[in-house]
Amino acid sequence: MSFLETIGSTAVAARTLADAPYICRVGQLDVRLARSEEEIAAAQALRYEIFYDEMGAQPSARHLATRRDIDDYDMVCDHLLVVDHGFDGNPRVVGTYRLLRQSVAMAHRGFYSAGEFDLTPLIENAPAGGQILELGRSCVAPEYRNNTTITLLWRGIASYLQTHRISHLFGCASLTGADPEVHAAELSYLYHNHLAPPEMRARALPEHHVEMNRLAATAYDQRLASRALPPLVKGYLRVGAVIGDGAFVDRQFNTVDVFVVMPVDRITSRYADRFGANDAA
Repeated sequence: MSFLETIGSTAVAARTLADAPYICRVGQLDVRLARSEEEIAAAQALRYEIFYDEMGAQPSARHLATRRDIDDYDMVCDHLLVVDHGFDGNPRVVGTYRLLRQSVAMAHRGFYSAGEFDLTPLIENAPAGGQILELGRSCVAPEYRNNTTITLLWRGIASYLQTHRISHLFGCASLTGADPEVHAAELSYLYHNHLAPPEMRARALPEHHVEMNRLAATAYDQRLASRALPPLVKGYLRVGAVIGDGAFVDRQFNTVDVFVVMPVDRITSRYADRFGANDAA
């Protein structure tokens, strides 16, 4: 059973975003939005541990001095947190997602992904009356990478979708390592099997565009390529996500990024139930 297939089967108390202090809870873990600069700082510290200490991203002097993953988007985004209340008697942030709504992005500096991809098709073709939502900076502490933590993050996202009338989710998903040739089979598999339709097909900016169609469909084992994808990418694909055209090499973060977009109305009823849409208390 995949981690997405467990969503909805875990006993949780689901709430709306307005119901403080948390959206939902499992045992000593709960999920909620950050409510203070101190909580945002805790999420940034977790991101530093994962992206820089574990995954080999290249820190700036500011990052090294603070041991926090910080950028200018942090102060305008919402930060979804999974908090462990049983860690040595002190709450600890053990999982996070950064959320940027279209209305907020347009009032400030735009979307983070726009530095890597041309978002014009997605923005121009988004349904009237809804918003698009950028997901980013997703990470979970190593000892919490299990179904329960991922379930809580997706419960939080589900509540956020309903509250803000989100029509599409999107963001960059990363393949670890900055050499596209190492990921030739995975990139080709995504291009051949999950390319977004033109109206949603963000494209890597010309100056950064890395071709994804690197191997003919018959030149690699598609099943093995699918299995080699990161768990987060496989999870997105299971619920109807599609992929943009072209990849972006992020040398600071030591990754090859692909663009992922998921129309909310394409999520099957099976997974809508597991995201919490039909069982919020």
